[in-house]
Amino acid sequence: MKDKLEEVVAYSRKVSTTAASIHEMDLDESELNDPFLALMEKAGNHGRYQTLYNYVFVAGLAFAGAMIYMNIILALNMPEHWCTVPGRELTNYTLDQWRDLTLPKQTDNRGKETHSSCEMYDMNFTEVTDFTAWTNSRSKNQTTVCQHGWSYDQTWYDSTIPTDQNWVCAKDLFVTNVFVVGRVTEVVGSFIFGQMGDSLGRSVVYYISVVFCSVGRLGSVLCTSSYTWFLIMSGIVGLTVNSLFQSPQIIGMEISREEDRSRIAFFQSVGWSVGTTLMPLLFWWLRHWESFMWLTSLPTAMVLIFSKYVIESPRWLISKQRYREAIVQFKKIAKINGRTFDVTEKELTEIYSLDKQEVTYGMASLFAGWRLARNTTIMGFSWCVVAVSYFTLVLFSSRMAGNPFLNFLYQSIVEIPAYMVGRFLGDKYGRRFTNSVSFLVSFITCVPIIAYATDERFEWLMIYLATFIKFLNAVTFFTANLQCLEIYPTCMRQTGIALGTILANAIGVLAPYLVYLGTTVNIRAPYYILGTLFLLGGIGALFLPETLHKKLPDTIKEARNFGRHDKFFSLPKAPLAQEKKSTSQPELTKLNQPAFAP
Repeated sequence: MKDKLEEVVAYSRKVSTTAASIHEMDLDESELNDPFLALMEKAGNHGRYQTLYNYVFVAGLAFAGAMIYMNIILALNMPEHWCTVPGRELTNYTLDQWRDLTLPKQTDNRGKETHSSCEMYDMNFTEVTDFTAWTNSRSKNQTTVCQHGWSYDQTWYDSTIPTDQNWVCAKDLFVTNVFVVGRVTEVVGSFIFGQMGDSLGRSVVYYISVVFCSVGRLGSVLCTSSYTWFLIMSGIVGLTVNSLFQSPQIIGMEISREEDRSRIAFFQSVGWSVGTTLMPLLFWWLRHWESFMWLTSLPTAMVLIFSKYVIESPRWLISKQRYREAIVQFKKIAKINGRTFDVTEKELTEIYSLDKQEVTYGMASLFAGWRLARNTTIMGFSWCVVAVSYFTLVLFSSRMAGNPFLNFLYQSIVEIPAYMVGRFLGDKYGRRFTNSVSFLVSFITCVPIIAYATDERFEWLMIYLATFIKFLNAVTFFTANLQCLEIYPTCMRQTGIALGTILANAIGVLAPYLVYLGTTVNIRAPYYILGTLFLLGGIGALFLPETLHKKLPDTIKEARNFGRHDKFFSLPKAPLAQEKKSTSQPELTKLNQPAFAP
């Protein structure tokens, strides 16, 4: 077995003698020279362990994490409300008639005249005996803020956090500020834990993320009576919610085959969508925010039950020259895959004896060289557009006319077929093409929304078009997430993803205010901004390198050269070098075939 491994590694190193043919195939030497592939094939890169890991830690945690991340949006929903005015019980007026008598009118975000949500006529209506005379003279009466609290429309909810705590009118920005605090703490958390994942390890960040998200969200359920503590607990969730998804996905990709990378991204994306699809149905059924929050927050903590199957990425350990620990992880994978991993620490050290550990400087290393800096900048902007559009559409959906649960459900359930489309297009025509086209089609879709949004006759059309944009947003998210994982080197992969998340959430802070603008001032305003962002995102994505059929870069040097030979007007093709390798190394071909998997 030792001789076989040495032969495989020797073959991997021999690629350096074929530079001329590499240029003909538009490939860099580093794209083929990867001894880690041989090591993973020995431990099993498509076996039972990968299946277990993908279902539990990639898809399962995405399912639970989506609910603990998004449940606060539904729990903070603000239903229609108006001033409570005593005296109706002394009359035989219906609720609508009583509101006509006691509440002044205001203009809503569509320019339509409706009852005021925060003002009432300054009159003691329990003392009014002649309502006909009052009706004729009320235009001369002054208005005042609600004096007796508020009444809430309970068509869809028995209670939400704002209705329990009266976060309306003078406090209506309380809800918006919760979302803003979440975005700000996500920026801080991504900066801290993204770099921590590349310095201390993916598994360390994973455990911290699960604990922080669980404690923060469950703590917020208990602290709604104190707005300050509620913000603190919501901020704790924001600190680690992104690394909750990133760490398991990165590990999953680093221990699997190249052709399984889009499958792993698909697993996580579908897990997320199933969670966000089930969530509104649970609230619709329960109707009370508190029981809903408990039910959707506990599953994340329950993932800790499977801790014995958590590993540290052996690829990351090797990049840090921690060979002994890497072997432990290889053996753990091999045991579950039914294989034997007998490479020693000395042998592993010899294999990587030509590689030197790179010195990195945190996020600054992502701008080492113009090509890597360009890729980092474009990826960061893509994340910004995806994040702003995603959260604006999700927050807006819960405030649209009609059933808020179905509005949320529609925008969640379309993500599943969107991920299927994204995976197919990404594997067929490349990540770059898919990312750009989905952005540009989103831009075109914003045009009819802007044209007809103020007309209530086209409410159904607005819902369908907004849902279609959400579909395209999911395609873009899937592709951009995959590109991000494939462009950055192993030593900086989680830091690179974290930088994109930081930029996305820094700009994502605007999303709650865009929704506030759309719901209180002009319903078309968010789509003017989103349409512009979609157009810029579509153009920028064209200048990213294609990552399909490319080896994951391990070093900063490889990342700087990534896509060096790409042609702008081209679609990706599977490199002939892979077929050549399979022919010359039949034992590797056999190891990679599902029929020979344990």
